[in-house]
Amino acid sequence: MANAHPAPRDFTVLGIETSCDETAVSVVRGRPGVPGDIRSNLVLSQFDDHAPYGGVVPEIAARAHIDHLDSLVAAALREADMPLGDVDAVAATAGPGLVGGLMVGLVTGKALAFAAKKPFVAVNHLEAHALTARLVAATPFPYLVLLVSGGHSQLLEARGVGEYRLLGTTLDDAVGEAFDKTAKLMGLGYPGGPHVEKWALKGNATRFDLPRPMKGRAGADFSFAGLKTALRQTVTKLVPLTRTDLADAAASFQMAVADTIEDRTRNAMQMMRDANGLSDILPIVVAGGVASNKALRARLETLALAEGFTLIAPPLPLCTDNAAMIAWAGIERLALGHTDSLATGPRARWPLADLDMHP
Repeated sequence: MANAHPAPRDFTVLGIETSCDETAVSVVRGRPGVPGDIRSNLVLSQFDDHAPYGGVVPEIAARAHIDHLDSLVAAALREADMPLGDVDAVAATAGPGLVGGLMVGLVTGKALAFAAKKPFVAVNHLEAHALTARLVAATPFPYLVLLVSGGHSQLLEARGVGEYRLLGTTLDDAVGEAFDKTAKLMGLGYPGGPHVEKWALKGNATRFDLPRPMKGRAGADFSFAGLKTALRQTVTKLVPLTRTDLADAAASFQMAVADTIEDRTRNAMQMMRDANGLSDILPIVVAGGVASNKALRARLETLALAEGFTLIAPPLPLCTDNAAMIAWAGIERLALGHTDSLATGPRARWPLADLDMHP
């Protein structure tokens, strides 16, 4: 279904996120062009369930979503102080992600929409991250998006809802995956990103000469497999590792990642300006779980200032997977008159560059 004319009114949307290992439900009210009002935003982490395995186990994640999603929906509606019948629509992540988890959220979202006779919106998880800046700061299009998470490392030009131009992507591992595997290799714990960041604060980032993959090359693509391999070779030579070794390795790895992302992002900034003939100060939005890394945020702040961009970094709880961003993406699409069929299925892969208004 589609409507050619956006509706200039506020919408209240119940959002559901189950694409990986967080079960999340949120109620958000608002309209595009002004910051949204987050009425509730509940996230149930599965860290303890997956920690013994050093990574996300899809079957365990799906079962946990089944066990907790219904109660989270009830709690989110209670916190927002509204019955299901008062929402304008239900939105749920349809992809990309783990199919088992996506199915749980989609089935629940469609059932709620059907029972309450409300529209249903199938949300692309990556677009939800990209639109978070509009939820918190009403950021106008166009803007540059740096999406860095456990499954994705991408630089995109956001031109409008459903309109994205891919500037660069990872050729192998995503940066969040590299953090997780690095932490697992050194026995720092799961999830890897926060543990590596914590240890890096105590380390010497110049001790180990690690590579900066793709740095200095044209374009904005990423590669992290070589960095991960170099770190493994470095720490293997030091076994047994002292606490100083661990801290220095974490700091050296984190600096190599920041150097690489800075170089790739600088190129993407120029690519965006060249393609559009833009000279004004532009927004750059950093999104995804790795966007919570304070060292990376500081590096991007300096880069943005030097290159004539303004860094927009959502609050830390809205960087990692959450349902407020899903609800907001639902609002953005609902305001354009776009809803989705209850026959919509999950999509393990759903690139933003291929995004259309009807998955």
